[in-house]
Amino acid sequence: MFQFHHLLPDLDALENVALAARIAGLPNRDATERARELLTAAGLGERLHHRPGQLSGGERQRAALARALANHPNVVLADEPTGNLDPVNARRLLDTLQDLSKRFSQAFVLATHDPELAQGAHRRFRLVEGHLSELP
Repeated sequence: MFQFHHLLPDLDALENVALAARIAGLPNRDATERARELLTAAGLGERLHHRPGQLSGGERQRAALARALANHPNVVLADEPTGNLDPVNARRLLDTLQDLSKRFSQAFVLATHDPELAQGAHRRFRLVEGHLSELP
């Protein structure tokens, strides 16, 4: 998951998320059902058929998050997932990450410069000049 959502502009949110599962070989019906479940869990149940241009920045990031979870990964790597969001949507995305992590038993590894986002993590590490150290 990246700082920018990278959703396909000609597909709606449901199609964007389902596409990831379809590429991995899930039948269309199952991929669509999984996409609907994830988007609803991310708070986008009413926005399934909206294209990226019709979604807010926070909604686009939550759709990208749903897409990242489409194939049941054990770990999701997220590079500055709140970097393009205002503080309200950044907090909303963090809450969604924590909720989905618990709900679907998936771990998230976040790279961020945002101290508030880092505060919400179960474990925190700092990388300085190639040295990784765990923070208290």
